Amino acid sequence: MKFTIKQYTTHRLVRSEHLNHHGTLYAGRGAEWFVESGFVAASDILPAHNLICVQIDSLHFKRPVKAGEVICCNSRIIHAGRTSIIAYIRINGKTDGKSCSDTIVDGYATFVHVDENTRPIPHELELEPSCEEDLMLIEKFHLVSRK
Repeated sequence: MKFTIKQYTTHRLVRSEHLNHHGTLYAGRGAEWFVESGFVAASDILPAHNLICVQIDSLHFKRPVKAGEVICCNSRIIHAGRTSIIAYIRINGKTDGKSCSDTIVDGYATFVHVDENTRPIPHELELEPSCEEDLMLIEKFHLVSRK
């Protein structure tokens, strides 16, 4: 089954209950939103009840996030294995109040297509890049995955 790569965007308002003892976004909450964003992309092409997250790669926060900031979570599926799919996820901040261009964190989440007993099963997906950015992200993934 062919699937054209597309981007999915969700937004989050960082509130006081999301903060750590330093007054910045708790990394665990950021990681939760990171995986959730990848799951949104994955569950658009495979049934949600047949997906599990098995790995998070390259999750590195580039700056702290304060209460009141709106963050944009962008995700797209950039690799399809036999039973797995990999999402590239980038979380950006709205530094000027208008755009989401300030990258806070980016990385990858791997999801596996499973049966009712959580055993991996083939998904038969074939990805088709839709733009130059897709090709660049696929190449970036292959470079990172070789390390």
